[in-house]
Amino acid sequence: MAQGKTNAMRMLDAKKMTYNVMTYNNDDGQIDGVSVAKKIGRDTRVVYKTLVTQGQTKSLYVFVIPVEAELDLKKAAKAAGEKKLEMLPVKDIQKWTGYIRGGCSPIGMKKLYPTFIDESAAEFSSIVVSGGKIGMQIELSVADLQTVAEAVMHDVRKTV
Repeated sequence: MAQGKTNAMRMLDAKKMTYNVMTYNNDDGQIDGVSVAKKIGRDTRVVYKTLVTQGQTKSLYVFVIPVEAELDLKKAAKAAGEKKLEMLPVKDIQKWTGYIRGGCSPIGMKKLYPTFIDESAAEFSSIVVSGGKIGMQIELSVADLQTVAEAVMHDVRKTV
């Protein structure tokens, strides 16, 4: 299955960063993070999802958190310096990021939005994020992800 390069991959190539592409079959419609982790044979703790939020100022913020975790909107708002954040409506994701739900990569969006990686990623040398297309994931070092997305580490997930 030959896959074209996504914006995320082109951006990593341009910065000469090493990454590993993993593809999975999505014919069954199972594109949630936990299903994807199983399909690519990775522990759910190292597979991260990309969530896009909007603040009261209408600014957008990107959060990269473990697939099994939930974004804590209060912690996220504090990290972003906003009073309150809401999830960006699914219908608006492509308009603002250039990606679709289920294929939204924290790398290579239409604009560089303030990006926060949950601090749990610090436990791993590399994590897996969307490659920018449903059916495609990329694994890269946490340091490279921070660099390319100009991201900061922050505790933004809900604690159980």
